[in-house]
Amino acid sequence: MSTLGKIAAALVVLGGAGGLAGWLLSAPERPDPQIMAATAPGDVDNGRRMFHAGGCASCHAVKGAEGDARFELAGGVELKTPFGTFVAPNISQDVQDGIGNWTLDDLAAAMLKGVSPGGRHYYPAFPYASYARMKPQDIADLFAFMKTLPAVAGQAKAHDLAFPFNIRRGIGLWKLLYLSDEPVVALADDAPEQVRAGQYLVEGPGHCGECHTPRDFAGGSRKGQWLAGAVAAEGEGIVPNITSGEGGIGDWSASDIAGYLETGFTPDFDSVGGSMVEVQKNMAQLAPEDRAAIAAYLKAIPAHPNGYPARRPEPAAQ
Repeated sequence: MSTLGKIAAALVVLGGAGGLAGWLLSAPERPDPQIMAATAPGDVDNGRRMFHAGGCASCHAVKGAEGDARFELAGGVELKTPFGTFVAPNISQDVQDGIGNWTLDDLAAAMLKGVSPGGRHYYPAFPYASYARMKPQDIADLFAFMKTLPAVAGQAKAHDLAFPFNIRRGIGLWKLLYLSDEPVVALADDAPEQVRAGQYLVEGPGHCGECHTPRDFAGGSRKGQWLAGAVAAEGEGIVPNITSGEGGIGDWSASDIAGYLETGFTPDFDSVGGSMVEVQKNMAQLAPEDRAAIAAYLKAIPAHPNGYPARRPEPAAQ
């Protein structure tokens, strides 16, 4: 065999080995069944709390739903991103179109590992990169609460994604880089319990970093700029900096933050807007101590300057 032929053969072998390694590394992985087997029977009341903290209705209820309609989780909300359009699925108790036949282990696999009952990767538009930090007992409680919700027939549309983003197996490699159950912020050993409670709500079920943290080219959160604000996933809007850094909310007190989450009004009496409207509806359903804990955490974390590019000034009127 010529030297050129040997080089070509070696490249083919190396390419095949690399492809096999990538295939193995990207395999969907479910949690250890013993994790959920060790949980107590689900607490419906705490499950309702997790439902609101997790913002389930924001994506899975009909857009603009109010009252009890927020518990009708037929899906269909669209998220248009540079990667394509993601569509929230039906997660009602309908056994055909929703998740009525899911087990607790199925829900845990979805939330902790981003894996479907059929063994496929979910796209991280479903914020399991944050839910991965949730306590197994809270997931068991959420499961118990969701079992009390109505079944709603009808399947949501499929995602509309272009190549290569429509290849789900590649999400396994994304998970190797970005999926972790470790806390984002390393709190001091003597951090108050209220701050630790807020960290859990913000970094876990509340998944605040999914919108308020800038992302890299692969769509992973830049954790070194945690909660520094970002360009919105949809359109050209801005998600604000919620740290105490320049451009953030450093002049807000903890009571200002908690009050905003409860009422939707800023300290300057401006009202909540954009996608935060749905989030604030969820936060208003939490207990005052939960909102106070979130506020305490936001006041305690590292300050960062705005994590999005400066906007060009509007041209002067002619």
